[in-house]
Order: sequence, then C-alpha cells, then structure tokens
Amino acid sequence: MLITSTTSSIDLQAKLFRGFADPSRLGILDALRNGPLTVSEIVEATSLSQPNVSNHLGCLRDCGLVAAEQQGRYVTYHLSDDRVGELIALAESLLADVARGVYECTRYNIKVSKNG
Repeated sequence: MLITSTTSSIDLQAKLFRGFADPSRLGILDALRNGPLTVSEIVEATSLSQPNVSNHLGCLRDCGLVAAEQQGRYVTYHLSDDRVGELIALAESLLADVARGVYECTRYNIKVSKNG
C-alpha cells in the first residue's frame, strides 16, 4: 500500500512540474513573480501572443498555480501561492550551480533558446 501511495505522490509531483516545464508557462509565472498583471501586461512582459497567454493562463489556473481577480473591467492574474515564486527562485539558484550539466543534457531533447 505504501508503494501505491508513494507512486501516487510522485506522479502528482511530476504533474506539478509539467506546469513549470513549458517555456511559455514558466515565462508567465516568472512575470507574475513581480505582482499581479492583466493579460495585456503579461503579453508585454513575455512577448507571447495574446491567445497564447490566455491559453496558458487557463492551464495555469486549472492547475492551481495562478489565480484571477476581477478588478473593474479587467482581470488581473497573480501567483496562487508565494511558494510558486519561491520554487522558481530556488530553480534559478540551483541552475546557477548546475547550468552546464543542464545545458549539455541530451536526455530531455529540449531546445534551449539562444536568448536564454
């Protein structure tokens, strides 16, 4: 029974990290670390198209990583929990120490942008 419980927990953690694994979603989460933003502000901060941002925000909301709040005629989005931003900051800190290995890793077959 413990194996099933552990496997379920690991599967759920893997699902959580898939939310962070997409560069567009990660860019949106990173932009929201500075505070609430509207879709237009997220588009400006990330250089993503408005439909792309809206699609990814829907995913991030469904997964519980982002929350929305109506403010007049605008909807602002913010991280649902401060720990989302802390997790990104921790990843940045870890990456500072292991960046070369991550960059050279061929097992995940992820294209690294020339800008990042």
